[in-house]
Amino acid sequence: MDPDPTELLAALRAGDRVALAKTITLIESTRPTDRALAIDLLDHLGPAQDTVMRLGITGIPGVGKSTLIDALGRHAIEQGRRVAVLATDPSSQRSGGSILGDKTRMDALSRSEHAFIRPSPNSGMLGGVARRTREAIQLCEAAGYDLILVETVGVGQSEADVDGMTDLNLLLTIAGAGDDLQGIKRGIMESADAIVVTKTQHLDAKMLTATVQALHHAIPFLPVRDSGRRPVVLRTDALAGIGIAELWSHVHGLFEQDLASGRVRVRRMEQQVGWMKQAIAEGLQRLLNATPGMDQTLADLTEQVRTGRMGALKAAEAVLEAFRTDGARLP
Repeated sequence: MDPDPTELLAALRAGDRVALAKTITLIESTRPTDRALAIDLLDHLGPAQDTVMRLGITGIPGVGKSTLIDALGRHAIEQGRRVAVLATDPSSQRSGGSILGDKTRMDALSRSEHAFIRPSPNSGMLGGVARRTREAIQLCEAAGYDLILVETVGVGQSEADVDGMTDLNLLLTIAGAGDDLQGIKRGIMESADAIVVTKTQHLDAKMLTATVQALHHAIPFLPVRDSGRRPVVLRTDALAGIGIAELWSHVHGLFEQDLASGRVRVRRMEQQVGWMKQAIAEGLQRLLNATPGMDQTLADLTEQVRTGRMGALKAAEAVLEAFRTDGARLP
């Protein structure tokens, strides 16, 4: 049975974790009726609270994102926070399935009544986050969580989308992951508010020093963030509990600065505009797919492109022309 939106919203605002999980499932659904219900529900959530910190955490696979989140989340709970973790798992290009196993590496945090952990598949999204992460953030805030940790899928330099939905971003790295030239590559490095070297306890001292020095040398070549800052380099070892308190103190201090300066509000206003543009693009794709006869048109043109009888750009123009002609008759 379809959920009652009024009851679901009331339970969500009361902090019911089951209701929160059900609501995220609703917004992730691809059913048209669910999509309409999700939009209506989100519209009734009310304005977001500026005091909720949205923190993105990214880095290459194996860098220890989930382990650090477990330690950082537990530390934040000790400071009086309620923590929601939105983790993204890569989807198979063949089967479309995902393992969704991040909670197994956040064992201690997952047992806390003050934490909520939700893994979601990226479903082919290339920006490192799941398709409905923005919506999930709003739902977690409505449920009373005041620290939202967004863990990206961990595929490398392309994970820039998280910067369009968070207040601050941590880039996790390990010793030997790249030299100072690697450090100045555009993309994910430009989105970092802090660079965190992980798994440091058992590292060779010379290798750790070389890694930190390389990062320090690379940072001046990065453009200044919209906050006017460049990232600092911090050292942690989540399993040993090293550097976690210092990391929390640093990001909390940055967030308080941005709250006081009004940057959080301005940044979120710009993110709302970006969200609107993404929603328009998704809506246009749905309209294109719903255009009468479009399935056959796409099949015919795809075959012509595959066999070399038509160029890809010309075929794309033909699709758009068919949409302009026939899409106007959609109800």
